[in-house]
Amino acid sequence: MAAHILGKYIMRKSTQKILGLLFLLPIMGGISNALGVCVNNSHANLRSGPGTSYEKVWTVYKYMPLKDIEEKNGWLRVKDVDGYSSWILGSLVTTKYHCAVIKSPKANLREGPGTEYAQTGRGEKYHSFKVVKEKEDWVYIEDEYRHRYWVARELIWTD
Repeated sequence: MAAHILGKYIMRKSTQKILGLLFLLPIMGGISNALGVCVNNSHANLRSGPGTSYEKVWTVYKYMPLKDIEEKNGWLRVKDVDGYSSWILGSLVTTKYHCAVIKSPKANLREGPGTEYAQTGRGEKYHSFKVVKEKEDWVYIEDEYRHRYWVARELIWTD
């Protein structure tokens, strides 16, 4: 009986410590409140407000990663790779997979996870991809045509 009570006490104290850390992490910059979403349509319009009557500010393409900030009547206020905030219809995004976008002016796309592998393509800023897997400082990505490449993590922004 005493062991059972002691176990509950230890569990309660551990839970309190974990909850305390989870409270502090956003303040310290460890966890973002934004949820990553990916465009799951061939293209989507980002708008200045939550509705089709608002100005179209940018058209994005399949696999564009966005950070979900707020929801209003089926629309999501999102932040893009450049840090701009706009609105997208919620049905045009998914959380079922992760996505990445080239954030540098150009990026070498390679056969394997390292600079010793042959370059098989070249990505330009705003090219978006589905993330297949990650290995250390490299990310294996797939474009909308199912072509796959490795890219250095420092050259992309992910959801």
